[in-house]
Amino acid sequence: MLLSTQLALDEINDENIIIIPRDSGTNNKSKLNLAIKEIINSGAKIIIGPMSSSSFNELEKYKETIFISLSNKEPKISSNVISIGIGLESQLKAIEKFLIEQQKNKTIILYPKNEYEKFIDIKIKSLKLKNFKVFKYNPDPRILTGEIEKLTNYDKRKKNLEIRKKNLKKKEDAQSKRELEILDRLYTLGSVNFDSIIIIDFGSSLKSVLASLIFSDVDDQSVTFMTVNQWFDESMFRENSVNNLYFPSVDIKQFKKYNEKYYKTFLQKPDEISILSYDALGLIYYVWKKNNGISSINNFFIKEKIKGKIGTFEFKDGAVLQQLKIYKTENNKFKEY
Repeated sequence: MLLSTQLALDEINDENIIIIPRDSGTNNKSKLNLAIKEIINSGAKIIIGPMSSSSFNELEKYKETIFISLSNKEPKISSNVISIGIGLESQLKAIEKFLIEQQKNKTIILYPKNEYEKFIDIKIKSLKLKNFKVFKYNPDPRILTGEIEKLTNYDKRKKNLEIRKKNLKKKEDAQSKRELEILDRLYTLGSVNFDSIIIIDFGSSLKSVLASLIFSDVDDQSVTFMTVNQWFDESMFRENSVNNLYFPSVDIKQFKKYNEKYYKTFLQKPDEISILSYDALGLIYYVWKKNNGISSINNFFIKEKIKGKIGTFEFKDGAVLQQLKIYKTENNKFKEY
């Protein structure tokens, strides 16, 4: 965060902007409060941080201070906190728009049974897709494959293939022989009862779900595979058996440009979330210049859309919404749709 704000400070090039860095620790209330008090005593009225929404209760007592949090769990605006992280709401809105444009009308939303389950339950209620069903799976890979097989009706489709091949073997005509040759290259016969999948998961767990779907013979040419923001994780190319995986994300050109500048300046790669702190300082400067100062959080209630390094975002209905683009993995590259 510190290096990223320094990078933004250099680009703004205004001596009236001063950064006062303090370490707020991790899940350490005493250290967090000490850092906040030191920053306030230094004369600052705006603080970039904290990273986690779990600290928000502690921020309520500093009513005269504005906090720009990078948390993505609840990208909302409270009495003195603005969260600008890329939340699930923004991602689902981008996915929803894409699937409607693609005229998909039978969607399965998959996510694991874990501590975020109830949080996701609430977020998907606002979806406007014509027809979707929720499927919650056990994240244990030993159980997962069996659950995905039931979801995709794998056993019946496999049996359909065996029956059809058995019947064709009894025939001697050329057409039956050609069909049998084609079926010998298949694992199942018959389509699944959905045309699109949204997987709300990350990392190795996401890869396990994708592998189970392919094992269950779900074709990514006829079914649209979608997931949430992967920050352009190239390991998906090496371990992902799905050739066409769609996901919403920040502007890839700006993201690469930022990463290159960061590496050139500091000779190290940035953490993905650092680009949010870069945009946080840009947002503060924009509001400050627009209002000739910042007197309260009300100054941040801006009607127009704001363009940052991560893309375009807006303040709407008490929340910060990112306008994300849709990308897909194709031939070991990320391609903007």
